[in-house]
Amino acid sequence: MSEMTKKEIRVQPICSGTVIDHITAGQALNVLKILGITGTSWGIVSILINAPSSYGKKDVVKIEGRELVSSEVDKISLISPGATINIIRDYDVQEKNQVGIPSHVEGVVKCINPNCISNSNEPIESKFDVDTWEGKIELRCGYCERVICENIADHLL
Repeated sequence: MSEMTKKEIRVQPICSGTVIDHITAGQALNVLKILGITGTSWGIVSILINAPSSYGKKDVVKIEGRELVSSEVDKISLISPGATINIIRDYDVQEKNQVGIPSHVEGVVKCINPNCISNSNEPIESKFDVDTWEGKIELRCGYCERVICENIADHLL
């Protein structure tokens, strides 16, 4: 292919907002779900899915005009523990942090046990201890001790 026929598509830099980089390949749409971003969002959102990376493939989400809150970062860490959160201000990276996997989460995951008290009409929040096992995230319910280790995104509240 000649230089004239080769086209390069680039995602434009954002003035201010957040870039979530190194998302586990295939999880970008779950990140959007966590952030409540739909097709009718007011801001510019750029998504790269299965982009080449030095570690294989990755997803990237860029959100103009929005910085994440800690509860959103905690949820992202459960589905993509290697993600990096970059805060952009005036087109410059002001902060760059890898998500930290919390040891405990409350009110962010629904227990898979339909008989768990956290799934009843009782006024309590779900509570999970978070562990990593062979590089995977494992959630253990604080009430019934049921374990979630697959498809965690499907159980996020």
